[in-house]
Amino acid sequence: MSMADYMHRKSVADIVGEAGKHALPPSLGALSITALGIGCIIGAGIFVLTGTAAAQYAGPAIMLSFVLGGIACAFVGLCYAELAALLPVSGSTYSYTYATLGELVAWIIGWDLVLEYAMGAATVSVGWSGYVVSLLGNFGIHVPPAFAAAPETVAATLPDGTIVHGIVNLPAALIVAVLTLMLIMGTRESARVNNIMVAVKLTVVLAFILLGSAYVTTANWHPLVPDNTGAFGHFGWSGILRGSAVVFFAFIGFDAVSTAAQEARNPQRDMPIGILGSLLICTLLYIAVSAVLTGIVPYGQLNVADPIARAVDVIGLTWFSVLIKIGALAGLTTVILVLLYGQSRIFFTIAKDGLLPPIFAEVHPTRHTPWKSQLMIGTIVAIVAALTPIGILGEMVSIGTLFAFCLVCGAVLYLRKSHADVARPFRTPGVPFVPILGILFCLLLMVGLPLETWLRLVVWLVIGLAVYFLYGHKHAALRNASAPPAAHRELRKDVRMDR
Repeated sequence: MSMADYMHRKSVADIVGEAGKHALPPSLGALSITALGIGCIIGAGIFVLTGTAAAQYAGPAIMLSFVLGGIACAFVGLCYAELAALLPVSGSTYSYTYATLGELVAWIIGWDLVLEYAMGAATVSVGWSGYVVSLLGNFGIHVPPAFAAAPETVAATLPDGTIVHGIVNLPAALIVAVLTLMLIMGTRESARVNNIMVAVKLTVVLAFILLGSAYVTTANWHPLVPDNTGAFGHFGWSGILRGSAVVFFAFIGFDAVSTAAQEARNPQRDMPIGILGSLLICTLLYIAVSAVLTGIVPYGQLNVADPIARAVDVIGLTWFSVLIKIGALAGLTTVILVLLYGQSRIFFTIAKDGLLPPIFAEVHPTRHTPWKSQLMIGTIVAIVAALTPIGILGEMVSIGTLFAFCLVCGAVLYLRKSHADVARPFRTPGVPFVPILGILFCLLLMVGLPLETWLRLVVWLVIGLAVYFLYGHKHAALRNASAPPAAHRELRKDVRMDR
């Protein structure tokens, strides 16, 4: 369904007009938006994928990889802010593209978001597994390495040199199962709990930087850019590019900052300051963490699911090690919970639009949650987490998210031409250059990912298109009823959770 087909039912101007009827009071300044951004951005990526990217791709130059990722996010974030302020719909990329680029593109994005949310939850759960196993080890409880790693991966190397390979990652599957059950039962995350978790994550990051810097061995930083092995992406400058694409996972969440545009006191001034300020601060923190990490542990030894834990174990301060691991686990747990929640709600919205079977929109009569959808998602994520190496998962999350961000930037360009006269609380500066640069930087990072990851993306999109043309195209709500699609409404209150 094209934008033109939808416009006879509800125009973008109508959607914007509805926002004014239910507008939230403008109460956020630049400082508040910046603080919100820092809380959203710092999360699983820094605790999970930094070591893998340093060990396999960039070496100590992982610091430069974070710089490149931050630049890409800056351009995309400014585009996100315009759409978030313009369209009063639930803030996923699926909703934005449905309202701007039409049904088919929205379906592709919705299908692609599975890679960001479901595979993101699987990635974080593998990292959670690494940290919980390490923490239990501090208390003398040793989980067999083979049952805390994916099949065929190196789970441990024994003192006699024997290599233990993984069989199944049971802790990763277990945490997904527990959180899925909580979501089905209707657990609510209060703002207070979220604020506590943000404080915990920031405390852990700052404590690691401040205390860990005293144990840095500068020789571990030389050479800063290790020589390329002869293969693209394995160290050298191409390794920095690939490392940036992998650790892009650490920036996922910055798009949530853009949803504050409707509540900014002065959107045109406060949004750029909030987005760019939070990205700058987080990028500096990431650079500092990666510098300390690679300074404590030689980068070749960081190919683990819990790199920060590995570093604090090397330091030898047991109390510090326990503190860091508990803080990381707290932060990672909430991330998994939010990603599992987000995936089910995206499927709920898509199903209400008729593009997925009604089972994904069925709500429990007493728990008021989309329990069948949540159960299916949790089961699949648990299986994937138990059987898939963290490197593959992280790359799939990154390429899926980068692809979605390209379309967000494209939507801004499209709307500037198709609906140039609609009032915009925030206007992306430098159009068309900023959206074009956002697309180019995202494509650049995607190019840095392995060919196998591209092939997996293509296969995933082909499967998605098959589902759309065999089911979604025929059952789309817009063709079968006069009501506007769910993508242009807020999610029903009976399936909304406080975040």
